[in-house]
Amino acid sequence: MRDRWTTDQVTALAPDAPSMAAARGLSTAAKWVEHGAGDGPPATIWGLAKGSGSKPYQTCVDLDEPAYRCSCPSRKFPCKHALGLLLMWASGSVVVASETPGWVLEWHESRAGRAAKAEARRVAGAEPKTEAQEKAASKRAAQRDDRVASGVVELAQWLDDQVAGGIAGLDRVGYKHWDLAAARLVDAQAPGLARRVRDLAGVAGSRDGWDQRLLAELGTLRLLTTAYARVDSLPADLAETVRGHVGFTTPIERVLETPPIRDIWQVIGVRDESDERLTTRRSWLVGRDTGRVGLVLAFAVAGQPIAADLVMGTAIDADICFYPGATPLRATVSIKHGAPARCATPTPASTVNALLDRYADAVAADPWLDIWPALLHGVLVPGTTWHLVDDAGDALPIRTRSNEPWHLVGAAGGSPATYSAEWSTDGLRLLAGYIDGEVVGA
Repeated sequence: MRDRWTTDQVTALAPDAPSMAAARGLSTAAKWVEHGAGDGPPATIWGLAKGSGSKPYQTCVDLDEPAYRCSCPSRKFPCKHALGLLLMWASGSVVVASETPGWVLEWHESRAGRAAKAEARRVAGAEPKTEAQEKAASKRAAQRDDRVASGVVELAQWLDDQVAGGIAGLDRVGYKHWDLAAARLVDAQAPGLARRVRDLAGVAGSRDGWDQRLLAELGTLRLLTTAYARVDSLPADLAETVRGHVGFTTPIERVLETPPIRDIWQVIGVRDESDERLTTRRSWLVGRDTGRVGLVLAFAVAGQPIAADLVMGTAIDADICFYPGATPLRATVSIKHGAPARCATPTPASTVNALLDRYADAVAADPWLDIWPALLHGVLVPGTTWHLVDDAGDALPIRTRSNEPWHLVGAAGGSPATYSAEWSTDGLRLLAGYIDGEVVGA
């Protein structure tokens, strides 16, 4: 059987804290009629979970993808039963069985059938469009370009008005002030700009120095409107970057046409962010041999399941394709050359100076870059402001808010360890610690 995940890796897959709390109550053999595991392929664990009715819930997890299935009525993904089964597997309680149940085999067959149909649809979609279809698509694209251009002009004037009127009182205008401007951009089909305007509400009045941060954000956003106004004259990569920040998407077919990069891609951290509309999952990858970084995004409407196929602390031999742009960062996994393997110590870890140099180069090419992945080796130092101090003695501040990472300090015992994080102008936001061969979530 493949390397077992840790409890923190399972926790990173949970859609929310209540699901994980319920899963812990299901992580004992007494809650299951039976359970087992198979080497595959694909490697699978399964079980029959006791429910409120007479018929147990059929739960199974494909560890190679990973993928999940449960007959319970929960709309969460993975559900508490799948998480509970994974916790039992992580603890060593689920052992290889001599035979795989028929309902598990049927699930694998149905997934294979859906994958074949999806590939057939993809191939069909790649066929040349008719002249009428091309004209209709061009007309829709032109109409959207006009709406976005009008929205950008209006946003530029609105930004100028904010600065001309003075920003001293913008900490008291409330969320409606920003939401109204963002709604106009949604109507103009510029969702990227709408998100950035909506985020300004969290900057205004946030803490000491908010006025400087807000002015910087307003200036950066104004730069984006200026860049879009002359997007047709920009270099191709920069034009792609500007259009992406405004809210245009790149068709996945076009991304898959770019040259793939094969490496052992280490999933160094996973972060979920949700609002009332959308849940976004960021999975950060680092190539073991190339040292290249990649960001895989998954989205789900609030309340709906989100893809959980990249597990923190694992590594996959895969080809990934990068979205075009001045600083190619967002990526998609195109081909996997095997099942994920446990990755207890991702490499190569960077120094603080090397991270800042790389980040500076990235921002020079893409001034609207929000965050950058970090994989650093060092010590966590508590204080009024926490810091991560690398082996050379250089330090970066850590964004702790109310969650001070004392559990990481305790796990490391004061010794240096490897930490993954997201770096931004606000500091490091820790994702995980890789300590003595274990993955500890932040």
